[in-house]
Amino acid sequence: MRKFSAQTPDNCKNAVIELIDEINGLSSMSLSDFAPEKTAMIVVDVVNGFIREGAMASNLVEGIIPEVASLMEKCNKAEIPVVAFADCHKEDCAEFASFPPHCIENTSESELVDELKKVGGYFLMKKNSTNGFHEKVFKQCLIQNPTTNTFIVVGDCTDICVMQFCLTLKTWYTQQNRNIEIYIPVNAVETYDAPGHDADFMNIAAYKLMKDSGIKFVKEIK
Repeated sequence: MRKFSAQTPDNCKNAVIELIDEINGLSSMSLSDFAPEKTAMIVVDVVNGFIREGAMASNLVEGIIPEVASLMEKCNKAEIPVVAFADCHKEDCAEFASFPPHCIENTSESELVDELKKVGGYFLMKKNSTNGFHEKVFKQCLIQNPTTNTFIVVGDCTDICVMQFCLTLKTWYTQQNRNIEIYIPVNAVETYDAPGHDADFMNIAAYKLMKDSGIKFVKEIK
């Protein structure tokens, strides 16, 4: 990696400001713009362990719950299938070398928040890593539904589980020379704030990385 010059901070600041303006200027979409027979909604880790209890909980993420629940209700009415990933680990999970123990199986941390349970109408998929794409059941769903080519992705954390899933999903189809569209409504994704992990910066960085990979962002899906 090259060394950064004294001028680099100003360049970075200007780039961040441009990205903020870009995000704030995003337009909305209507769910009626999506073909139900070709679309799936993916909910990533809107679980108690990332919101309300445990070592990884963040009240920032709680703010997206109403938006996620509302969009789930709309998808249910439109007969768009909804897949809900839920972090769920054994006590000796290898992931705990990188993150504090969280979302242990058979605990309330690993369960979806009550607001989403109340909406219902989703296929629950437990995942043992930050990247839900690697779960065999999910890949089987992709293979069994070859006409699905549009994905609406919401949840947390923007820069970890959401980004890893979206980039892997995109490249899995690209490797097969198949085009898909992934849409992320920015009002329904969030990350946590902690020392060394500024939520605003990480959201912006994740936006830039995913956008450059062909993932589409919208203000909201009405």
